[in-house]
Amino acid sequence: MSEDSFQGYKGDALKVLKDYNVRVWGQVDIETNRGSFTGTILPRSESDDDFHLVLKIPTGYNVGIDVHTIISMTETGYKKANYKIPEKEFPYTEGLPNVKLFGTGGTIASRLDYRTGAVIPAFTPGELYGAVPELADICNLTTEKLFAVFSENMGPEQYKKLAISIGKEIENGIDGIVIGHGTDTLHHTAAALTYMIKNPPVPIVMVGSQRSSDRPSSDAALNLMHANYTAAHGHIAEVMVCMFGPTSDDYALLHRGTRVRKMHSSYRSTFRTLGDIPLAKATKKGVKPLKNNFNPRRNDNNVEILPYFEEKVSIVYYYPNMQPDIIDSLVENGYKGIVIAGTGLGHVNKPLYPAIERAAKKGVHIYMTVQTLWGYVHMFVYDTGRDLMAKGIVPAENMLPEVAYIKLGWALGQSNDPEEVKNIMLTPINDDITDREPYNGYLVYQGGLDEVEEFIQKVRK
Repeated sequence: MSEDSFQGYKGDALKVLKDYNVRVWGQVDIETNRGSFTGTILPRSESDDDFHLVLKIPTGYNVGIDVHTIISMTETGYKKANYKIPEKEFPYTEGLPNVKLFGTGGTIASRLDYRTGAVIPAFTPGELYGAVPELADICNLTTEKLFAVFSENMGPEQYKKLAISIGKEIENGIDGIVIGHGTDTLHHTAAALTYMIKNPPVPIVMVGSQRSSDRPSSDAALNLMHANYTAAHGHIAEVMVCMFGPTSDDYALLHRGTRVRKMHSSYRSTFRTLGDIPLAKATKKGVKPLKNNFNPRRNDNNVEILPYFEEKVSIVYYYPNMQPDIIDSLVENGYKGIVIAGTGLGHVNKPLYPAIERAAKKGVHIYMTVQTLWGYVHMFVYDTGRDLMAKGIVPAENMLPEVAYIKLGWALGQSNDPEEVKNIMLTPINDDITDREPYNGYLVYQGGLDEVEEFIQKVRK
C-alpha cells in the first residue's frame, strides 16, 4: 500500500494499520479488549497523537480506538469519501423575498476536514444550496463574508463594521438580514447590534450551530431554514437570535438580542431568554410571536446606525475575598467603565470599597449587575448596597452582565459625561431593562422530583 493509504497516521497507529493491511476509508470490523466495532477508518488529524484510530460508526458518530486495545482488524470494503461541499447554482425565484447572509466566521453549514481536524465552511449561495436546498423555497439568498474569525475573536471592530454593512443593505432595500456567527459569543454581538442599529425596518437574525453538519444530530440545516424564513417572511423587525427551541426538531425560538444568553456548552437548545419569555417561535413555514410588544416590519428603508464603542470597558465577576488591586489595576490601565456582576442584590466585600471610591473619583463609570442572572439589582435593601451607591456605583436594574458591558461600551463611545452615560444606560432598549419579570420568566426545573419527571415525560421527545 502507498503512504496515501494512511493519511495523517503515524507511530503506533500507522504500524497497526500496516500490520492488519487496512487503509484509510476502509470499512472494517475491529475486535478489541473493550468490545467489537464496525465502521470506516477516517483520516487522522495531523496534529493529534499517534496511538488512536478514528472510526466513523454506522450511527454517523466518530469514536477513537486505542490501538493498544486491538486484538484483530479486518478490512471488509473500501470507499473513499468526498467531503467537499457540493455546490449548485442558487435559483432566483420571482416573488420571493431577498435575504442577505453575512458571514463572520461561524460554520453554520460545514463539513469536517478529517486530515486537519478543521471544519470546512459552506458559505457561498451555491454551497449553502448544495448543503440545504430547502433554502431556495424560502428566499432569494445572497451572501457576503465580512470576517473569518472564531466568535471569541469578535469584538468592537467587528461589531461596528457589521452594523454599518447591515445599514447599507437596509438602505438598498433588502427584505431581511441573516448573520452566521459562532455560538460562543453570539449573544454579545446580538446585544451590540441591538444598540448600534436603531429602529430597523426588517428582521435581523443571528444564527449559529452547536454541531457541525456532518453529525447526525446537527442543528445547522434547521437553524438556517428557521433563520432565513424569519428574515424573509417574519414581521418582527429587531435583532434576534434564532436557535433550537426544544431538544426535538419541532421549532426554533427567537430571542431578543438584549435578553438572551448561551446556557450550555454543547446542548443544541443552549440559548435561553432570561428574565422574560422568548420573542417568538419559528418554523420553516411560519413565525408565531409569543410577545406582542415588538418592533414590526415596515416597508421603508430608513434606519439609523450608531457604530460607537469604547474599548476600555471591563466586566468583573465578584468572588469572595476579591482584592482591591483588581479594581485599581483597571483604573491604572486607563479603563473608563466597569460592570460588576455582584452577589445577591448587588454586593461586593468591604475591602473593595476604597478602590471603588478611588475609581469613581477618577471618573470611571461603574455599574452593578447581579451574577444570579435572573432578578434585579436592589441596592437600597442592605447597608452594603447603600454604601456602594454612595461611593459611585450605579445599579443597572435587571440588565444581564454581558449586556450591561456591551451597553456601557456603546454609551461611552458617545459620551463621557456621567449623567448622559447614566441616561443612556438606564433608558430601556428592546427590553434590556424591564419593569418586572413575568411569572413564567424564571423557570428552572430540578430533575429527580416526581412532578418534574412527570412533566418532562410529557414534553421531551
